[in-house]
Amino acid sequence: MDEVKLFGFWASPFSRRVIWALKLKGVEYEYIEENLPYNKSDLLLQYNPVHKKIPVLVHGGKPIAESLVILEYIDEVWPHNPLLPKDAYERSVARFWAKFIEEKTQPMWEFFRKFGEEQQKAIENNFEILRTIKEHGLEDKKSKI
Repeated sequence: MDEVKLFGFWASPFSRRVIWALKLKGVEYEYIEENLPYNKSDLLLQYNPVHKKIPVLVHGGKPIAESLVILEYIDEVWPHNPLLPKDAYERSVARFWAKFIEEKTQPMWEFFRKFGEEQQKAIENNFEILRTIKEHGLEDKKSKI
């Protein structure tokens, strides 16, 4: 089997979801912690010269960037224990929520970078995002998007 490496950052939800997928698939890999945001390694910059960010999966010397793309790659290369449901509609719902989380993760972190009224607005935005997930994504798995 080709060598698998994952460049990530401990606090990144994008790294975390790749780690979970690799573990679900039972894929052995070497984890390389990046010192973000200040000291990106030369290897990270070499493997992801466009965005210069984590996560990056390197399989057999070939880099794959962007967490959702990496998840699709993992599911195709290691088809056992599929990450997505077999039903086409249920797959589309899972993809919808993955994209929703992808888009909302950055705004959720705003809370840590804001103060005063701006921080209060960030808190309210976070509650709205979480309410949406709870009401439409978690409580009724057959909900319409």
